[in-house]
Amino acid sequence: MTSLLLLIWEMLSGSQGALLPAPSQVVSDTWELIVNPFYNYGGNDVGMGWQILASLERVAYGYLMAVVAGVALGVLVGQSTWAMRGLDPVFQVLRTVPPLAWLPISLAAFQASNPSAIFVIFITAIWPIIINTSVGIRNIPDDYRNVAKVLSLNGYEYFVKIMLPAAAPYIFTGLRIGVGLSWLAIVAAEMLIGGVGIGFFIWDAWNASMLSDIILALVYVGLVGFFLDQFIGFIGRLVTRGTSSS
Repeated sequence: MTSLLLLIWEMLSGSQGALLPAPSQVVSDTWELIVNPFYNYGGNDVGMGWQILASLERVAYGYLMAVVAGVALGVLVGQSTWAMRGLDPVFQVLRTVPPLAWLPISLAAFQASNPSAIFVIFITAIWPIIINTSVGIRNIPDDYRNVAKVLSLNGYEYFVKIMLPAAAPYIFTGLRIGVGLSWLAIVAAEMLIGGVGIGFFIWDAWNASMLSDIILALVYVGLVGFFLDQFIGFIGRLVTRGTSSS
């Protein structure tokens, strides 16, 4: 199927008046970027590998903070009816705000582009983690809770041995959604904040009318997003093995 789509693209791009470069032209135009992804000529003039690593670093910081805060808040909302009634409406309102709408607020607060981008990642990824964690906590079978009472488990033991394993499939569903949204958000945010990053690379290539560079970058963005999703899914399968499938 991929070969067929590439063939159709090649044929359409070869017709008169075509605006997009053909796949063969994309490879020809970006060959140096493909074979030498880690060149560094100083400043923002670095290879595609460094651009992606810079974006992944921002995603890692923001996403990990979202995981910690999201799981903690999700457990609180899932365990406490009062917390759910008080916080769930706030979460439902805030999660509908588009990620880039937070960027001016974060820039005003942090006065720097890098922490602002990390905050955008955090605020984007946290909502699916909170929601899925809270649903998983609320769906823990009563039998599990009764066993914990019979065994007289303390709060920590109940959290580690009962709560987290039982809710893990839900939690990792939220984590997979969150990491995908994080990668989407950082690409968009970097188009506005500038500096080194795959999003800024795409925007800079657009300003220079280098469509082949943009197409190559989009391919890399898709591959990295696929890898991130599969990585979180793999961790989820390891953690939930023996409980239920994620």
